[in-house]
Amino acid sequence: MPYTPDIVDEMNLLVKFPMHSNMEGIKVHSDASPTVISAAQRLYAKGLVTEEDGGYLTYSGHQVVENAKNALRILTGAAKE
Repeated sequence: MPYTPDIVDEMNLLVKFPMHSNMEGIKVHSDASPTVISAAQRLYAKGLVTEEDGGYLTYSGHQVVENAKNALRILTGAAKE
């Protein structure tokens, strides 16, 4: 299954979340691009973030972000074997 533009937008937003603390999240402001606002709303609907405008990662959100960041590191050549 290929990545859709919506999935790419969601992944790009997810990798912006900090992983080092459960006390830090992100806020998608109303003047953000429509694609970012929509991505945040879809992530909320999927149960990956706590608010429609970002908020904090849920447990499932943390798992997805960890995997997304690992994939990004591998694909960008940052992780050498």
